[in-house]
Amino acid sequence: MTDHVLPSPTHAELDILGVLWRRGPSTVRAVLEALGERRPVGYTTVLKLLQIMTDKGLVTRDAATRTHVYTAALSEATTQRRLVSDLMDRAFGGSARDLVLQALSGRPARPDELDAIRRLLDDLEGGIS
Repeated sequence: MTDHVLPSPTHAELDILGVLWRRGPSTVRAVLEALGERRPVGYTTVLKLLQIMTDKGLVTRDAATRTHVYTAALSEATTQRRLVSDLMDRAFGGSARDLVLQALSGRPARPDELDAIRRLLDDLEGGIS
């Protein structure tokens, strides 16, 4: 399945993907323990979400062992790009400028974030002929 046809993950699915991106391939129990550090969640809830995410193509399941191991189908960066692109199209009429201006006006950026943004803009300008 190609990434452009994958559905966007829900908030709960993003929480699970965050665990898989940080920890790598994980069992339901490992995901449950990681999520449980932030808020209580049940084993069957995590299992059901992972089954749904498998059906949606958001994760893959390795059933080679008795305990299934789940892996994020796409990298964190790819997922973030897809979500931002979708938001930019739907909420900002495709305007990167409007998206960035709104994001930066919503809460102040830290100095290190501003430095990274300046470097990115410099790199982008340097690539334009």
